[in-house]
Amino acid sequence: MRVITQRTLGGPEVLTVVDAPEPRPLPTEVLVRVAAIGLNPLEARLRAGEFPLIGRPPFTLGWDLSGVVEEAAQTWRFRPGDEVFGMPLFPRAASAYAEVVAAPALHLVRKPASLPHVEAAALPVVGLTAWQGLVDLAGVTEGDRVLVHGGGGGVGHVAIQIAKALGAYVITTAGGSKRAFVEELGADEVIDYRTVDFTGAVRDVDVVLDTLGGDAAERSLDVLRPGGHLVTAVAEEDAKLVARYEAAGLRFSGVAVDPDPVALRGLVALVEQGRLRVHVQRTFPFERVADAHRLLDEGHLRGKLVLTV
Repeated sequence: MRVITQRTLGGPEVLTVVDAPEPRPLPTEVLVRVAAIGLNPLEARLRAGEFPLIGRPPFTLGWDLSGVVEEAAQTWRFRPGDEVFGMPLFPRAASAYAEVVAAPALHLVRKPASLPHVEAAALPVVGLTAWQGLVDLAGVTEGDRVLVHGGGGGVGHVAIQIAKALGAYVITTAGGSKRAFVEELGADEVIDYRTVDFTGAVRDVDVVLDTLGGDAAERSLDVLRPGGHLVTAVAEEDAKLVARYEAAGLRFSGVAVDPDPVALRGLVALVEQGRLRVHVQRTFPFERVADAHRLLDEGHLRGKLVLTV
């Protein structure tokens, strides 16, 4: 099979396609013939060596995948021929930038026929992050006022749709060029962060979901109602910020996404109801992974990038 690997840290040019032996599934694992691979900003940071989540090179990046089961090893969950998708093993290396991947059956779910492989591969990391933040941690319910920072990005655009499906009133920050995009997703209010300070435009928010980092979490102190809840996917280890939230009588939660078949099936239900669709800005052939990572490095994406195998 072919895999995308890197032997050194650096820019997109370090990613190379090489031949490698196919993995063998352990008991309770399945062997998946990959059809599409979702790309995430985290992978660009790992490629560049910004932090050693999966150790030093050589390694193969990737978690988001969609494909077809070729072999099931002592598991009743799937049979050969089943179409599946998921985010196996995170934060351990899943090596999903490959034509064939061995993954725990528990970390995958059946792909509905209505969901193309490209969109299925784009969904797990961003979908699970948004679900675990809004549903599991914040417990968003009907009538809540929810502020999503970065509503046009990968996690943000899915979070808007999940919050709307839960019955929330959704406010989001986004660049002016993404206004129509986030409004189509269901955002009730859109704040152009380039021209408007959200702290002067929003009040009495029940839940803030921070997908951006920087000072967004700290500045969100000013917009939450008493007892409000900040959920952050990027500043979960900031002890000083946690202390400030607690001193103000607010809740602070960090969401470090993990594989979750229950949440994945919840996302599938929303997809089948027509209430959720992941947006894929662009697809790239497997061999053009370096080009895809160059675009990933530029940031300001609308939704996700996907490799097709």
